[in-house]
Amino acid sequence: MLSKTIGMFGVSLAATSLVAWLLAAACQPGNQAESMTPDSTGTGAGTLAMKVVNAYPKLTFSAPVEYTHANDGTNRVFVVEQAGRIRVFGNDANSETAATYLDIRNKVAAGGEMGLLGLAFHPDFKQNGFFYVNYTKDNPRETIVSRFKAASASATTVDPNSEVILFRFEQPYSNHNGGKILFGPDGYLYVATGDGGSGGDPQNHGQNRSSWLGKILRVDVNSTEKGQYGIPGDNPFKGNTTGYREEIFAYGLRNPWRMSFDEQGRLWAGDVGQNKIEEIDIITKGGNYGWRIKEGTADYNASGNANTTNLIPPIWEYNRNQGDVSITGGLVYRGSANPTLRGKYIYADYASGRVWALTYNGSKATDNQEIASSAGSISAFGEDQNNELYLCDFGAGRILKLTGSN
Repeated sequence: MLSKTIGMFGVSLAATSLVAWLLAAACQPGNQAESMTPDSTGTGAGTLAMKVVNAYPKLTFSAPVEYTHANDGTNRVFVVEQAGRIRVFGNDANSETAATYLDIRNKVAAGGEMGLLGLAFHPDFKQNGFFYVNYTKDNPRETIVSRFKAASASATTVDPNSEVILFRFEQPYSNHNGGKILFGPDGYLYVATGDGGSGGDPQNHGQNRSSWLGKILRVDVNSTEKGQYGIPGDNPFKGNTTGYREEIFAYGLRNPWRMSFDEQGRLWAGDVGQNKIEEIDIITKGGNYGWRIKEGTADYNASGNANTTNLIPPIWEYNRNQGDVSITGGLVYRGSANPTLRGKYIYADYASGRVWALTYNGSKATDNQEIASSAGSISAFGEDQNNELYLCDFGAGRILKLTGSN
């Protein structure tokens, strides 16, 4: 009987098809938590209508889950396909071909929530050619975080045999793999991991600081302290004697599928909910974000957790009353093409296709505006080298962008 949580981004699934899952997930019974409001009287409602257009109408991709650039001055962009391939092409609306930059489909176990899930270029990629990926494999089922090396910054293809594995850890189930990796302004590599899957975090990985799972990890890829990486000196559990993983930066997360840094150095994460609440968190060093004690601001399951205090609530959450059942974390817009979005956190719901712009004043969310009602199955957001925003439409295989108002 297929009843495990195996939707792409960690939503409860009780059917084998995507359509059946969306219908089932959007109609789950139970008490629904109310969305957080920006103040005591506001509702966070409002619209700021934008057009969603195909950024590269002559290109299609297979299940795109990431869009990024190498910050190498070439104006190239890279799209990650879930099955295990990275495509590269010039950032031009008239681009007709996307070359295969890296193909590791023979290494990757893909499908459901598994696959090649993350890509990050080293800050000094132009000099060293290093980039990093996050993928899942089978036999045994594991997450792999590894490094590849391009022969030059302008290389159009990369040798799969250049792989060097930084670390790996067991995945008890096929879902809730997290997958996002990125470099912070501090030069360290951040890695988002899900709670290991099934449903309800049965092994309580999110609160277990000896586990890799349900965490934001932070490592120093320029160190060889632990073989191919090191532990930053100010990681919260560095040097502990209690068995906590030194790689942990923050914990208590369910499935932080996508995260990003803003211009102020704040780390934003969209954490997919269990069956009631989708949430947005600003991640701080050593922070406990509550899962499985809390789902958003609602109580979930505190059993086995002696410490239920000092949990950090989301800055924004929404319920599933309108068919929004799987948050895709986005980014704070810092481009110039859409000035009305400047400084707002743009995020989406994978199931409903709705896209919002959240205003945050540094201490709380003050407004949340819907900017598109049916953009597609948005799996990820990304930026080009000019800080313009793009959306990955997983189902249609398109890269989208927002333009003006309707």
